[in-house]
Amino acid sequence: MPQRRAVPTLTSLCLQSLAQHMQSLWAKDYSDNYLDEYEFRFLVGPFNDLACGLVQELLRLLGTSRRLSRAALHLLLLPHLRQLSLTSCPALANNALGHLIVLRCQALSVLELAGCGRLSPSVLVDLAEGLPRLSRLGLAHTQANLQVLSAVGSCCHHLRELDVTGCRKVTPRALRHLAYDPAERSPGCPRLRVLLARDLEHAGDGDTVAAVAFLLLALPCLEVLAHGALPDALRLLHSGQLGGTEDSEGFPSLEELARGRGAAAPLTLPLRQLEEVEEDALSTVHAVCPQAEEVSMWLGDNPGPSGLRELPGWNCLSRLTLGCSGRHGRALAELLPLAQGLGTRLRALTLHGFTCRDPLSLPALLASCPGLQSFSAELEVPQDPHAHHEPPEEEEEPPAPPPRWATDLLPQGLPRLQSFSLSLAGPVPAAHGPALCSTLASLLCGAPRLQSLRLLALPFPLDSVLEPALPGLRELRELSLAGSRVSPGAVWQLLGSEGPLRRLELSRCPDIHRRDYDSFLQAVRKQRLELDITWE
Repeated sequence: MPQRRAVPTLTSLCLQSLAQHMQSLWAKDYSDNYLDEYEFRFLVGPFNDLACGLVQELLRLLGTSRRLSRAALHLLLLPHLRQLSLTSCPALANNALGHLIVLRCQALSVLELAGCGRLSPSVLVDLAEGLPRLSRLGLAHTQANLQVLSAVGSCCHHLRELDVTGCRKVTPRALRHLAYDPAERSPGCPRLRVLLARDLEHAGDGDTVAAVAFLLLALPCLEVLAHGALPDALRLLHSGQLGGTEDSEGFPSLEELARGRGAAAPLTLPLRQLEEVEEDALSTVHAVCPQAEEVSMWLGDNPGPSGLRELPGWNCLSRLTLGCSGRHGRALAELLPLAQGLGTRLRALTLHGFTCRDPLSLPALLASCPGLQSFSAELEVPQDPHAHHEPPEEEEEPPAPPPRWATDLLPQGLPRLQSFSLSLAGPVPAAHGPALCSTLASLLCGAPRLQSLRLLALPFPLDSVLEPALPGLRELRELSLAGSRVSPGAVWQLLGSEGPLRRLELSRCPDIHRRDYDSFLQAVRKQRLELDITWE
């Protein structure tokens, strides 16, 4: 059965006590006497002696319980704080708070400000200039602009991760300033490894493509660049036609940067993650980024000379996402040669929009990748042309005993699998049901490390698949059956099974009704189980 609620640790109880008394005692005194006196540094309290991890946990407790006030936040900006996230309280993050962070938190190495749109660009500049030890900075959906990225590039020499997703004021020129200081004629952010810059303006114009190419050449340690113009920038670098990119403001040209990366050999980049790659560009991307470990790509309708043949040649490739961008999708069976080519190297596989015309193609695909740790697929099933609806019988026959599905479709099992998700779109032909049930039964019996299981909108009964497998799923923590057919009896068996289950999703399950849900909740409360059940 799901585990009973654990006895709180002494540390947890102490933090909860602090959270309960924060507003009524220390925050009240601070509000009454010091809140608007920004030269005041600290108010002594038990929170001053907490390690930085406990301070962050206290901030989280106050935020989740909606007790985090401006005064409490001021009090917890302590000198030894190493990590600070304001994403749970963006309304409290104003310019005055930004100045306090610079004043009090000089030791910060991680600062997350996503969604804090009230911080002005000048304050963001002060933060970048005043916190030189930052290794991770989150500025998603803020007012970050050219001046902010210039300050980050010039001052944050230890920065390894930067997020400017959704920052509408970040222009192509701002990206160049991040990587190079034309006034000092020196590179910026020399240690930057991860740059997330999705959903920016000007994503497809020529200036943006050149700016992204500039980043790729000017940031020698860059391993992840999430930007819509990345594939076009890689095409530009692979073509070698880098002339005409001189800049009047003192930035080096792409040709100069490329020479600095070594012109004798074909240009290669250390990118480990590639997003939104089109199928016809795969060979070009492979040539420039031979060390890629994670690739997401879109496939068209035409299964002709396929770029999929390039994928097994990527020696480091272990995580793959494939989506069908055409109107008709592609057959799942087309991926079998690819799966066999990647073999045990593949650790994560995500599929969108493929058609499962042959129900045995799914187990064949899984059997080819015994090293999978994560698998997710949103599949379409073709309609059965011979399907017809018969009128209901006047007298219902007694229910047949549950079938015993074959469990040998995956001979090696998936011993490393930790996460599995399967979603089906459209009615499933009667001939597909037994094969899919046997596939799921084989998978669940051969995946002892499974922690997250999502079986979404499966229109055939799952009781006979789940019940025999439950005793072996000793590490299952999350189970979602949203939109699938599962009976209340199967849920009761789940509640009585061994394992650390924490979350159970039963939304839109046609066989689960309100009275069943109420009974499940009553059992959880009565037995004090650490289990969250959702239903609607």
